[in-house]
Amino acid sequence: MAKGGGIRDNIVLYGALAANVGIAIAKFVAAGISGSSSMLTEGVHSLVDSGNQLLLLYGQRRAARAPDRAHPFGYGRELYFWAFIVAILIFALGAGVSIYEGVVHIREPEPLRDPTINYVVLGVALLLEGTSWTIAVREFDAKRGDMPWWTAVRQSKDPAGFIVLFEDSAALLGLVVAGIGVSVSHYVGDARVDGVASIVIGGILALVALLLAREAKGLLIGESADPAIIAQVRALLETYDAIQSVNHVRTIHTAPDSVFVAISADFADDVSMGDGEVLIEAIETRLKAAMPQLSSIYIRPEKARDAMRVTG
Repeated sequence: MAKGGGIRDNIVLYGALAANVGIAIAKFVAAGISGSSSMLTEGVHSLVDSGNQLLLLYGQRRAARAPDRAHPFGYGRELYFWAFIVAILIFALGAGVSIYEGVVHIREPEPLRDPTINYVVLGVALLLEGTSWTIAVREFDAKRGDMPWWTAVRQSKDPAGFIVLFEDSAALLGLVVAGIGVSVSHYVGDARVDGVASIVIGGILALVALLLAREAKGLLIGESADPAIIAQVRALLETYDAIQSVNHVRTIHTAPDSVFVAISADFADDVSMGDGEVLIEAIETRLKAAMPQLSSIYIRPEKARDAMRVTG
């Protein structure tokens, strides 16, 4: 069962939510005063990000529900569903609105106004987004250990952490693009440059959305546990003399911190049915003690030749 998570456990999400709500309001005010397309785009971006954090928090709460008759393995994978919805929203609302606003302002550029308010808001936004990004990076680094960044993202089973990390990275890059768009448009005296900046921001969001959608899809379909966990399961099983060989160990994440494991093992011929039941119960107890994330364990006694015939 997935953990609901308190404020401390969800510091990345709460920090990003607080930052994005304040930034979104400031950006919309600045866009209204200055008429900047890229600032309006950035306001929509922050508003979408705020909604995304709320959806992830909601998903975590829903995923924490206990198993029942309809869902015997729990609701943990519902978090993956909401992560996929977040990716769609970033693409449809964030990227879509940004590109649309950019095209509109290129075709019908607004008169240039004093950009001072834009620079003030961008500076504050960089500070807040940078703080949120720093928190996200520290939390992600604490979990990934020595693993390379992209490998850690691909192997992560908790979408909340890497989604916020991707969102904040895109937000910081978007702020830089918006700042360049505002300054260059005033320097050359052409408001259409600001529209181009909006399209560039939309492209950044579209790329992030596609990356997140791919990762969320894999989790939603079902991904196996870390190879180290599978190796540990095999190693423990091989300590029993009554087990001649481990045919296969198949796993799937039912939540970020919950794994279902199905084991096929070839038991010695002289192991009776009663002894086998006692042995399987003992193995399950040892596995859960060694790896608490194994929420459900299924062990099937099966001859190696039969297992090969089924898998082959």
